Amino acid sequence: MRNIVVLGAGLVGSVIARDLANEPDFRVSAVDLDEATLAAAAKRCGDRVCTVRADLSVPEQVAECVKDADLVIGAVPGWLGLAVLRTVIAQRKPFADISFMPEDASRLSPSAAEAGVVGVVDCGVAPGMSNVLSARAAADVEHPEQLRIYVGGLPQVRRWPYEYAAVFSPIDVLEEYTRPARVVEGGKLVVKTALSEVEHLEFEGVGTLEAFNSDGLRSLADSLAVPDMSEKTMRYPGHAERMRAIRETGLLSYDKIRVGDVEIRPVDLTCALLKRAWRLPEGEGDITVMRVQVRGNTAGKHVRDVWDLVDRYDPEMCFTSMARTTGFPCAIVARMILGRRAASRSQPPAAAHGSRNHLTSPNHPASRPLPR
Repeated sequence: MRNIVVLGAGLVGSVIARDLANEPDFRVSAVDLDEATLAAAAKRCGDRVCTVRADLSVPEQVAECVKDADLVIGAVPGWLGLAVLRTVIAQRKPFADISFMPEDASRLSPSAAEAGVVGVVDCGVAPGMSNVLSARAAADVEHPEQLRIYVGGLPQVRRWPYEYAAVFSPIDVLEEYTRPARVVEGGKLVVKTALSEVEHLEFEGVGTLEAFNSDGLRSLADSLAVPDMSEKTMRYPGHAERMRAIRETGLLSYDKIRVGDVEIRPVDLTCALLKRAWRLPEGEGDITVMRVQVRGNTAGKHVRDVWDLVDRYDPEMCFTSMARTTGFPCAIVARMILGRRAASRSQPPAAAHGSRNHLTSPNHPASRPLPR
């Protein structure tokens, strides 16, 4: 029996836990501090998953939770992701992680190599599934010239003023609007302002969406030899302008200000208010939309490879689309890691890497062809 510990029992973490618990030889635990989150996870997963209450911002509690694990899933908010993985590595546990951490996760590789730990970060929908498709497309095109990734999670019902519902951690959503967006232009890394360079795209069954720069290219900026690459987040038209106004007002600032006798970070107040405003009503669904596109030349002819994804809420399982499309790739990677460990225990330990080595390198021995 394999012990799997999922750190973070929210919408995505609980879907990962339930999916892995379907394996007869997996024993799965979901860990969170919030009692309401644990109760919702227990309802979603049933008796297949054991719920555990712990403060994952405390390294000692993380260590206690994972001490008997054969594999750890990281599904905490991005601000906590790096610290949690450091503790997991110190406990010599392999991991798959979906936290949208602001730091460069490759800084963990030396300590992971020393501990003999295999780990994969950014293994959700985008980054994650988008990395796999990007590498496949770049490998198929003889001279790839341009990579474009577009992705967005949207409510099925559009409501004023934001026409948006948060289907993962709201603080990580706000990071998409503030974190500088790293893109590749002319073969060089270029930093652009989030929410910039808005363009419009059409998707069958969804309609017109707007796309703006965000920092989702991640490890692809280093791993793919494509001179022009970018990743953009998609929303219903008008959302980017509203969020730019909020950002430029200072409401997404992490710098404390004094209000009366209290010092607060504006982003904390904004996050608390938007968490309520962006709550997806019970019974209403969401949509995940993604497009991965590579342009280039093969045998002297211009070619374009495109993958479109439109996924909708699962009313039977009550899984949000974002939880499905983020959680299932991570669960697949978790199974791959456990299979790799079983098959290579006599081999030298491998360092922890980002998606570029475990998911997106077309020459990596673990790579598998994807259907077109």
